Amino acid sequence: MISGLLFTAACGGGSEGEDNAGKLEGRGPITFATGKDDTGATPRIVAEWNRTHPGEPVELIELPASGDDQRQQMIQNAQTKSDAFSVLDLDNVWTSEFAAHRWIVELPKEQFDLPAFVPPNLETAHYRGRLVAVPATSDGAMLYYRKDLLDRVGAVPPTTWDEMRQVCDRVRTLPEAAGMSCYIGQFEKYEGLSANFAEAINSAGGQIVGDDGRPRVDTPEARRGLDFLVQGFRSGTIPKEAIAFKEPESRRAFQEGGVVFSRWWPSQWSNLSKTDGSSAVAGKFAVAPLPGADGSGVSSLGGHNLAISAYAENKATALDFIKFRTGEQQQKVMLDRGSFAPTLSSVYDDPALRAKFPYLPVLKESILGAEPRPRVVDYGEVTQAVQDEVYDALRGAKTSEQALADLQRRLDLLTRP
Repeated sequence: MISGLLFTAACGGGSEGEDNAGKLEGRGPITFATGKDDTGATPRIVAEWNRTHPGEPVELIELPASGDDQRQQMIQNAQTKSDAFSVLDLDNVWTSEFAAHRWIVELPKEQFDLPAFVPPNLETAHYRGRLVAVPATSDGAMLYYRKDLLDRVGAVPPTTWDEMRQVCDRVRTLPEAAGMSCYIGQFEKYEGLSANFAEAINSAGGQIVGDDGRPRVDTPEARRGLDFLVQGFRSGTIPKEAIAFKEPESRRAFQEGGVVFSRWWPSQWSNLSKTDGSSAVAGKFAVAPLPGADGSGVSSLGGHNLAISAYAENKATALDFIKFRTGEQQQKVMLDRGSFAPTLSSVYDDPALRAKFPYLPVLKESILGAEPRPRVVDYGEVTQAVQDEVYDALRGAKTSEQALADLQRRLDLLTRP
């Protein structure tokens, strides 16, 4: 469920971002602050805009690859009221935080075809009923699996955690699967751990934050979700080295052929499918929905929204660039060149794209059923608390019970009205 916390923790008083849809004025050069894109898709889109808008060029500002570092730089820019960043590429979970602090401005709903967007993505772009950003990319986690090996043992993709462990046991009896790990995700102490933890909790029927806006991590359901991860490390279902895995490490582990199942975003697909010799699993893998405690699991809702900095010059140009970047043609470019998940339903339903990217139906299902991470104003502190306590449990410094009790106490303080 979507947290009610964003309604209770908003900043008081009036704001530039609360009533400024008519103030998007000024035309000329702007900047686009976004995380580094190694696929080349974003530079290509910016170059196309600049070709067709020579009087309103966009300067691409590539921030660090780490989401935590991107957020920090954007916050520092906003706190100094700098006009260095015009359009901000925000992780969708940051949107409420930036809107509540009045660092971004309201956008005119009537200038966007809002029903065309996938509903869960569109919801993350709103704050207090106002449109403050536009969904640019989405993300839903999927279960990547070695289809060739599952076919060898007559197995189908698992729908529960128990089934996944059983399939692993069968696969690892094959000579070519000797020494393979069963399951990996992203378990280093960073934002990826928050997403993996949220998925485990939600997939066990629990919530990090309840419908009343209060933390709900000290529950049997949350304990069952965390125990899935903790016991996975203890039993060897999850390899010990995965405690240091971020996205690149988990991708390489699966790409090199050492893992049966991997939890990952769709952007892994293009690298795994390369036939230049860099991928040992090209043509040997497929995707399925995440497994859960008693049935299909629940993905964390990933993705990015585009917003306009409250301190930017030339906001009218910034608005037009957002329309351009989030349009169907440019979303197809992002999908084609980088496997970035679209936010428009029409892109998922395009028959030609489905033939080229066979994972699209599974991805759309994942996104439609995904749960957002807590949409709280002080998200940075909340996710840090999650990472601290969950990481301690995974490495055995605390029991699951103690880690969740400590996390409950910390979140109670952070989310108190």
